[in-house]
Amino acid sequence: MEVNNISIGTCSWKYDSWQGTIYPENKPFNYLQEYSRHYKTVEVDQWFWSLFAGDKAVLPKTAVVQEYANSVPEDFTFCIKIPNSITLTHHYKKKKSDPLIPNPHFLSIDLINRFLERLEPIAGNLGPLIFQFEYLNKQKMPGGLQQFVDQFGEFAEKLPGGQRYCVEIRNPNYLNPSYFGFLANLNLCHVFLQGYYMPPIFNLYEKHRVHIKDHTVIRLHGPDRQGIEKKTGKDWSQLIAPKDKDINSLVNMISDLRSRNVESFVYVNNHFEGSAPRTITRIKEVLNINS
Repeated sequence: MEVNNISIGTCSWKYDSWQGTIYPENKPFNYLQEYSRHYKTVEVDQWFWSLFAGDKAVLPKTAVVQEYANSVPEDFTFCIKIPNSITLTHHYKKKKSDPLIPNPHFLSIDLINRFLERLEPIAGNLGPLIFQFEYLNKQKMPGGLQQFVDQFGEFAEKLPGGQRYCVEIRNPNYLNPSYFGFLANLNLCHVFLQGYYMPPIFNLYEKHRVHIKDHTVIRLHGPDRQGIEKKTGKDWSQLIAPKDKDINSLVNMISDLRSRNVESFVYVNNHFEGSAPRTITRIKEVLNINS
């Protein structure tokens, strides 16, 4: 769904429990092709998980990228989560007692260039490219926000042009005027993440809206991923945790963004209410959008 500079889609797309709503009742079918009949954008997170033991950084397979290109119309937009081999400061720890092992690919221009080369088949369909950072504590980022700004700023200035680069920070302490000003100065997009123990995005937007000028991304996730998975049994066909207040606040936020001609992308996760497609239907109804 795209209307007045607002595009709405889901986080990922291959869910069998969407059969009967997004997908045909019977297989076989091309998931992405069927999905693109309903929505004009989708968030791709499958290439995010890319850093493995031995400092191995895995990039997308060209054949898969080409398959995606062949499955969608020309006006379809992919929002891509950049590989975590680029955004992780250190390898994940299996146990809290394990030592921190630095990631040699952190903010690697060479690796981001190679990643973008792999995406060439969908180059004409690229939308937001999200750099998602985990919670950056003092062990991983000793200098706090200033160190992050210095390091990411130097990296961002070397990024290839012509793309919409976006930043998702999961340390609430970073979300201050200095951070938003930094993004605005480099024409970087802030990702508003609703969920994952982050502060509500609606108050955050009101406080920093002056810095949101050209484009932004809103990602709707729930506060309790494991809890909702247990309740649904990973059957994502029904709403089980409706968030009326959040939906109304989101619509107000979207209306303000639209009035300011800010290009905005909204991606809904099943974990938000129990079924991303049904959440999108709710959003459309409140926005009074029929298509």
